Amino acid sequence: MIAKAESVDVKTNVVMNLKHFSINEFDSPDLPNSGLNMDNDFLQMLDMAREIANIPFKINSGYRTKEHNEKVGGKPQSSHLVGKATDIAYKDSRERYIIITALQDAGFNRLGIAKTFVHTDSDETKSPDVIWTY
Repeated sequence: MIAKAESVDVKTNVVMNLKHFSINEFDSPDLPNSGLNMDNDFLQMLDMAREIANIPFKINSGYRTKEHNEKVGGKPQSSHLVGKATDIAYKDSRERYIIITALQDAGFNRLGIAKTFVHTDSDETKSPDVIWTY
């Protein structure tokens, strides 16, 4: 049974319904409830990707405060800082394939592939249609 998570997006003051996530999954570890800083459109796309994938998405990183971003070695202009990025953990190459395919099918066109996670963002200030490795 999947619980329906409802939260308020502070940027637009709109209630967003997420079928597969709770908003606190996107919190920066140093700031409780900071998942509320995630971009609503980004979360809706991510929820769609999770629906397509039909496997759980474990969120390693969502919203980041500037301090946490510096602590983890994030880039100064990281899309995590504006709530338009997430890192999704995977266990094996099959999960990685399912996650990447679902993200692309949901409309994401910026993907970073690391040994244990996939980064995706919807930051329109950055080049679209790119895939990189870490």
